[in-house]
Amino acid sequence: MAEGKHELLERLAGQIRACTNCALCETRNQTVPGEGHFNARVVFVGEAPGADEDEQGRPFVGRSGQLLRQTIREVGWSENDVYIANVLKCRPPGNRDPEDLEINACRSWLIAQLVTIRPRLIVTLGRHSMALLIKPGMKITQDRGKHVRRDGFVILPTYHPSAVLRDSNKLEDFRKDLLKARRLSDVIDDNGRLNV
Repeated sequence: MAEGKHELLERLAGQIRACTNCALCETRNQTVPGEGHFNARVVFVGEAPGADEDEQGRPFVGRSGQLLRQTIREVGWSENDVYIANVLKCRPPGNRDPEDLEINACRSWLIAQLVTIRPRLIVTLGRHSMALLIKPGMKITQDRGKHVRRDGFVILPTYHPSAVLRDSNKLEDFRKDLLKARRLSDVIDDNGRLNV
């Protein structure tokens, strides 16, 4: 089973690299399918690749990625515990917000990754991934840190690391949310049930 998940994620990554579902395929340098362990306990879902990610083909490698990866380590996760992805697999020009057409074009890629990995927990980073995976219209400042069950997954929204870099007052809440996520991942079973 584990080898099958790994192979399926690799096949998905290949399909994402060839994707022409929206106009972003014309402006990207590289697609950014995602990276991490195929059997990850938690999947982090951001919004879209930035310039560094577009250049390297890897998610969260710029300043906000450094903050995310450092905080992941600080709360006690290893690289084998996590998978990191974005709603969009290509960079929007100028790092603008994802547009609905682009989100809809990429949606099936992200859902396929989540269904393949079947993480115990999904952590949404920022409002776009929260709106897609939980519910449109939610306010990140009001709803961050509150986990929900949706479509068989436990999902916890928090700030996007780039918002934390812009406003250091959010750093403490961001760390608290990831600590809560770490604790949740320990009490969710492989079927997505909370055992508390």
